[in-house]
Amino acid sequence: MSELDRRSRRHTIAILVDNESGVLARVIGLFSGRGYNIESLTVAETDKAKSLSRVTIVTSGTPMVIEQIKAQLSRLVPVHRVSDLTTEGSSVERELAMIKVVGIGENRVESLRIADIFRARVVDSSRNSFVFELTGTAQKINAFIELMTDLGLVDVSRTGIVAISRGSNPL
Repeated sequence: MSELDRRSRRHTIAILVDNESGVLARVIGLFSGRGYNIESLTVAETDKAKSLSRVTIVTSGTPMVIEQIKAQLSRLVPVHRVSDLTTEGSSVERELAMIKVVGIGENRVESLRIADIFRARVVDSSRNSFVFELTGTAQKINAFIELMTDLGLVDVSRTGIVAISRGSNPL
């Protein structure tokens, strides 16, 4: 096995499941029971009529570990489809974050200037604070947070990554 085949790599996995009680616990149990880490997790109903939800998980592993994860997920009873968006063609990933910055004077002005560059929206404002809403890649959000740290960052709330394949392919 080559060195490249043994390297751990980040993967975004989309899982189509029945929208019923206990399904998320089974999916998470599979990860925790085998010692796999979940870096990001999002869940939402996608088809009300068919009672289906989509679980998007970001995890890391060697190609062999990722294949094991996908195979074990596919065997879970409420799972309809498992797709590795990292390897099955191109996909689009986004995350939403709300970032609270407290400051006055020049720091306040600078935080607004940086927010404008990043296309962050002000969703709440007081005399000494802003709450910014920012959508983008995890890297973009991380860069914004890093810049806001010195300007009075006090709180961050992130949704986790959502992803979808490009083109006409489902999941």
